[in-house]
Amino acid sequence: MKSLVLAEKPSVAREIARVLGCKQSHKSYIEGNQYIVTWALGHLIELKMPEHYDKKYQNWNLEDLPIIPEQMGTKIMKQTSHQFKAIEHLAKRKDIKDCIIATDAGREGELVARWILDKIRWQKPIKRLWISSHTDRSIKEGFQKLKPGKEFEALYQSAVCRAEADWLIGLNVTRALTTKFQEPLSAGRVQTPTLSLILEREKTIQGFKPKEYWTIEAQIGPLKTSWEENGEKRVFALEKAQSIVEKVKGQKGSVQALNRKEKSEQQPLPYDLTELQRDAHNRFGFSAKKTLSVLQKLYEQHKLVTYPRTDSRYLTKDMEGTMLDRLQGLASSYRDEVKPLIANKGKVLAKRVFNNDKVSDHHAIIPTEERSHLSDLSNDERKLYDLIVRRFLALFHQPYKYESIRALIEVNGETFTANETVIIDPGFKKLSQKETTTDIKMLGTIAKGQNFTVQSINLEKRLTEPPARYSEADVLTQMEKYGLGTPATRAEIIERLIQTEVVERKNGRFFTTAKGKQLIDIVNEELKSPELTAKWEKELEAISKGKSNPKQFKQNIRKQTEQLISEIKKSNQKYKAHNLTGSKCPECGSFLKERTTKEGKMLVCSSLDCRYRKRKDPKLSNRRCPTCHKKMEMHEGKAGLYFQCRPCNVVEKAEGKKKAVTKREERKLVQKYSQQDDFGTSLGDLLKAAMEKKD
Repeated sequence: MKSLVLAEKPSVAREIARVLGCKQSHKSYIEGNQYIVTWALGHLIELKMPEHYDKKYQNWNLEDLPIIPEQMGTKIMKQTSHQFKAIEHLAKRKDIKDCIIATDAGREGELVARWILDKIRWQKPIKRLWISSHTDRSIKEGFQKLKPGKEFEALYQSAVCRAEADWLIGLNVTRALTTKFQEPLSAGRVQTPTLSLILEREKTIQGFKPKEYWTIEAQIGPLKTSWEENGEKRVFALEKAQSIVEKVKGQKGSVQALNRKEKSEQQPLPYDLTELQRDAHNRFGFSAKKTLSVLQKLYEQHKLVTYPRTDSRYLTKDMEGTMLDRLQGLASSYRDEVKPLIANKGKVLAKRVFNNDKVSDHHAIIPTEERSHLSDLSNDERKLYDLIVRRFLALFHQPYKYESIRALIEVNGETFTANETVIIDPGFKKLSQKETTTDIKMLGTIAKGQNFTVQSINLEKRLTEPPARYSEADVLTQMEKYGLGTPATRAEIIERLIQTEVVERKNGRFFTTAKGKQLIDIVNEELKSPELTAKWEKELEAISKGKSNPKQFKQNIRKQTEQLISEIKKSNQKYKAHNLTGSKCPECGSFLKERTTKEGKMLVCSSLDCRYRKRKDPKLSNRRCPTCHKKMEMHEGKAGLYFQCRPCNVVEKAEGKKKAVTKREERKLVQKYSQQDDFGTSLGDLLKAAMEKKD
């Protein structure tokens, strides 16, 4: 008899299968003498949509809301149904004695597996592999200490509660706002408070009034100093600033104090996903979505980093024994950096990084033992990998040690200060610091009581500035602070705000749109605040520990949904479409709206019942005009696709015969569509599917 092992992804399944000695590789599973390892592809099961309960819900009507099924059902996801059928077929084998859940050790991982087992009506025993890392040692020990599935029933219930609550509130409120105000308006417990935070910053900026102030810099003997009073270096009255200048000009100053402090800065901990997204944005301008996409390739395709979607910056204690192997994997690409660390037998000096209590579902993002070849990576992959590697290598170095020197110089009753930093031991900072010419250090050569003459003094006028609009790194920080979303979903939420046109991203900063401002005005007060999410997460955490009743939580969510929809129905708020044009829809006569999409500017009918849309600016093709040789416009007419050059009045029909696909087009099509196709599909199958979708 064999155990059926259910992993969350093919890459994890392969690692588990290798450690367990399973060598018979099949399209949907890997088999050995004792185990059959198969996998999900993320979620294979999802909650049913409204139209699955009643076909009338295919049309959005305010009168039909709220939609609150008495018992919420699940369905098999169409795009991954092939893998579900494969698992279902394996489960029916007579030589299977039990199932070992080996999905991610967390709430969502539990949901992935349990919904699958529930759908195939699994009746045999369930065991749970609960590990925080996927090292060989961790996997082996985990399989020796499998836990009974019953221990994780509460965690599963917590996951179901979260999924149903998001469905009930997000779906109902979005439908209610859209139908009430006749505008596509999206709301939810994460995206709406995130939008509110961005808007609050916008209001602060708009309400800001700049104030004049002055700073005073003086060259006193060999020292560059700044005027200071009670820690404040700004003077908000010109008369006072001018009097200070006159008072000290050409006078002698005396060193009243010379304070020296030895300080140290601990090695930074490795990255979690949010911290890496912040750094990648600040260093390279990457969006959160781009960072996650590049990171996923480093994890799945190149196998150079550990699991990306983590909220922990710590490692488990059992990983200490793997450090030398990881350094040796880096040796070919970071020879000079790792050579002394390998000589020291991979000894980690930042011992605080090993803390099992601070690792929840996954440990921090660090390099794997896989031998790295930087030439195999794209430019973006190299940049991100280098960030992860250098943050990891910092663990093997001493803390950064320096001396802070602060001099206080009194000139005719006024205080001027000078500060210097002297590096004692660069420690981990030698990994990132480049050799540069440093300023000449003077404070180390002076003594208390010395006198110097004020050689020059400069008065500079400035204006206070409003806070900057949030960057992507700032939004991620705010989302983390208020517990909005998870590391895995935050990038998706940010992109959702942009797609729904409630915020715009300009030069790396977020601006609220007219639509976003109006949405915050009309949406329920309860949904604007992060407090709802915080309250939910507290209850869900209690449910996962068996300290709260999931049935009660679901009842409360249903009541809350009814209340939110009732508020929207009774609302007297008005919404005015910000993007209406003077043109009317040729199909229904409603005014057209102008929308910016990935395809360019589009004219879309304002009526929710009408599907009319067309490009505002014609799409240019790669076909050249035979007269002027400029790119021709593409148009779709009654006779099909045609090309037009307006200045030359040239029109050409598209060929009826399909052109052969070039190798470059073939690669692009496969890349575009293969992510949605099944694991193990051949290139020919992928290309065939891609061409069908293209047509």
